[in-house]
Amino acid sequence: MAACGAAAAEYSALLSLSCGPITRRRFAVSCRARPPGNLSLRTSMERPQKSTSSEDDTNGAISQIDEKIAAIGNEQQERSKDKHFESDFQLEDFGEMIQNMEKNILLLNQARLQAIEDVDKILTEKEALQKKVDTLEMNLSKALATKGNINTDIPGDHLEKFTKEILIESALSGGNPAHLCESPLFMELTVLKEENMLLKADAQFLKAKIVEFAETEEFLFKLEKERSLLDATVRELEARFLVAQTDIWKVVPLQYDVWMEKVENLQHMLGCLKNHVEKYAALLDQHDDLHDKIDELEASLKEGKTSEFSPYVVELLQQKLKAAKSRHQAGHQETNTHIQVYQQLTEEFQDNLGKLIEESGRLEHSANSMPSEFWSHILLMIDGWFLERKIPNTDARMLREMAWKRDDRICEAYFACKGAKESDVMETFLKLSLSGNSSGLHIVHIAAEMAPVAKVGGLADVVAGLGKALQTKGHLVEIVLPKYDCMQLDQITNLKVLDVVIQSYFDGNLFSNNVWTGTVEGLPVYFIEPQHPSKFFWRAQYYGEHDDFKRYSYFSRAALELLYQSGKKIDIIHCHDWQTAFVAPLYWDIYATRGFSSARICFTCHNFEYQGTAPAPDLSYCGLDVEQLDRPDRMQDNAHGRINVAKGGIVYSNIVTTVSPTYALEVRSEGGRGLQDTLKMHSRKFVGILNGIDTGTWNPSTDRFLAVQYSATDLQGKAANKAFLRKQLGLYSEDASQPLVACITRLVPQKGLHLIRHAIYKTAELGGQFVLLGSSPVPHIQREFEGVADQFQKNNNIRLILKYDEALSHCIYAASDMFIIPSMFEPCGLTQMIAMRYGSVPIVRQTGGLCDSVFDFDDETIPVELRNGFTFARTDEQDLSSCLERAFSYYSRKPMVWKQLVQKDMQIDFSWDSPASQYENLYQSAVAQARGAAQT
Repeated sequence: MAACGAAAAEYSALLSLSCGPITRRRFAVSCRARPPGNLSLRTSMERPQKSTSSEDDTNGAISQIDEKIAAIGNEQQERSKDKHFESDFQLEDFGEMIQNMEKNILLLNQARLQAIEDVDKILTEKEALQKKVDTLEMNLSKALATKGNINTDIPGDHLEKFTKEILIESALSGGNPAHLCESPLFMELTVLKEENMLLKADAQFLKAKIVEFAETEEFLFKLEKERSLLDATVRELEARFLVAQTDIWKVVPLQYDVWMEKVENLQHMLGCLKNHVEKYAALLDQHDDLHDKIDELEASLKEGKTSEFSPYVVELLQQKLKAAKSRHQAGHQETNTHIQVYQQLTEEFQDNLGKLIEESGRLEHSANSMPSEFWSHILLMIDGWFLERKIPNTDARMLREMAWKRDDRICEAYFACKGAKESDVMETFLKLSLSGNSSGLHIVHIAAEMAPVAKVGGLADVVAGLGKALQTKGHLVEIVLPKYDCMQLDQITNLKVLDVVIQSYFDGNLFSNNVWTGTVEGLPVYFIEPQHPSKFFWRAQYYGEHDDFKRYSYFSRAALELLYQSGKKIDIIHCHDWQTAFVAPLYWDIYATRGFSSARICFTCHNFEYQGTAPAPDLSYCGLDVEQLDRPDRMQDNAHGRINVAKGGIVYSNIVTTVSPTYALEVRSEGGRGLQDTLKMHSRKFVGILNGIDTGTWNPSTDRFLAVQYSATDLQGKAANKAFLRKQLGLYSEDASQPLVACITRLVPQKGLHLIRHAIYKTAELGGQFVLLGSSPVPHIQREFEGVADQFQKNNNIRLILKYDEALSHCIYAASDMFIIPSMFEPCGLTQMIAMRYGSVPIVRQTGGLCDSVFDFDDETIPVELRNGFTFARTDEQDLSSCLERAFSYYSRKPMVWKQLVQKDMQIDFSWDSPASQYENLYQSAVAQARGAAQT
């Protein structure tokens, strides 16, 4: 009772504070207008949350009446204060006042009737609310069982609010709050509130248990998923084990490289098997922990005090616990079974591996069957001994030539000493003798890039592809690269640092360099790591630094110093682009005077757009004589006061090449970017050789990046790759015959950016699809194409992927029907060759290497067997549009002709075999001239 009185007083005070004088006056008028009985009207501030439109109208009418009455009262007060009111008072004014009061009384009666109707509606709402309260227990239990996270504070809040509203109504109607507290309804609400508090505590307890159980169940599902993955691994290992067992007994007739691969595979499988056993043991421990956790949860659930409102939740938890225990027992039993199987397999594995090792002792090693990686490793090992001063120069030269010739004796000596100390291995090697002379050449490439370990553009592919092709032809090929901090180290085999420091000159001082060795693509590679305070190659990128001129002049000098101190008799030093063109003048002006003069220099410029110019004094950093070289006939650039490194490479090299015959013709004119006169002067040693591609890497029948592999004789896989790419990129895929045009390029002005944009719109106009993959080093160009990408974001036929993605590039080559290369100039271009290798017909502009590799399908002046694509000459959109229209016409109207064209393109030989033969002839000619000059 006291609580009820306090609540009523509290709400009366609250009403007094929250309502101003005018509001309280309006409230009084409203009370006078209410009907008799215990019913009362709420003020506009205290109305229920769900009010009807009639209530709003009533309140509005009452407010208008209040305002009118207040206005009349204020007017009467003002008149009573006026001293001249009595004298000026007129009878007609009094009559008018009476009429106004009658109108107000009429309005009050109307408002009273409307208020009675509103009260009836409020009573109806109150009864409905009571019904809702009665069903609250049932709803709460259901919600708790279904959601598990019901907010039990809400029913209590509604009950408390409902109680306070009743108290306010009682106070407004003149009732007694204490009497109201004794009413059956209020008593029932109080009991309901107490039950709700109990339910709240019970719901919180159950909610905590549900959360704990959900975490346990999630952990259990995770374990089951991991177990299923392990099961798949088990099946794979069992299949591979059976194959390995069969191979064990067939190992005798195999060549040694195949046998070695089998041994390594078996060892790897054994290691994987042990790891899986350990993993399953750990998983078994986790299952035991899970079992304890389930028991603990079950015990806590039994001890927990649950209310009569949540039996469904308790039963649900018990059912889930029972299912979890069942799954745990099954998983535990299956895990034990797998562990037993693993143990048996391990024992059999070790027995068979022992037999295999025993059988290997009877095999004779065949040197000719050993892979190139093996011989590169032997050569690097011998060079490391010499550079570390462990063997003399004469012995190193002898052993190097034996490895070069792939002598059986050095192969046998290596395997006889495998696992022995390094000193014992050297002693065994030094006992070998040399017989005969090798007819091959010793070739060293000095470059800034090499695929796949350090790749930015086509230069990297040329160094790797040409090097491997020359190695296959029997030549000793070595590569010298900077050791970048951003290299792909996982692409290097047997990477190690030598216990030797090479000192090289730079800017008046000697600086130390660490030398690393490793094999890349089967080639022996030396990595130079400068110990210079400027950290030249620790910049997280290959090019684009403010001191690139200094960085690469330092590297060129250090690379020559490495070759000089190695004491090798090298036949050809091949340098690439301006970054290593320093090698040519350095070799002849400095190192040839020291007796290192056996080599001839070959310089290849892959793009005359980049020539390496700098102020003339900067040339002195690497030790070159600026006064002697800053001359028009040597290294002086056309711009006054600057030197040109590419020009120095042309002048000081014995062989100068570029990457296609047509580009060689173009650079003798305006395409030479200022070097055309120099090239004309040295035209006798200048030649263009079309690059090749690595047909091992770019092979649709073996490409691991493709969804389906295919060949020229089976093109179904190409259609499957097209469907896969469309799905991956979200392109429209209903029409399988819709042509797909692709472009993979760096977005730079050289590539014909305006024509690429036009090709996108023209392809859409012709009803085709277009995919662009590439990015730009120029910020505003990148932003421009990002705008184009946004424009076509909702178009399901156009996709622009503005980044570099090696795996995606393979998929695009395989999926596309046409490949567009609208370059302003193109020294060689590799993408058109790769596209044809994958059956994508090229659409190119006639320039540079594109002229030497793509011939128009409709050009009757060209033999039919050479026609392999579509070309256009001018750099305007009209020529490109006409070319695209011709290609689309053949694709849609002559599908059989198109298929034959695709098959012919895929069978063209773009390998490095032919280019390597041309380089081989140039090398041998230069070496022969040098030897002839030495004899005379």
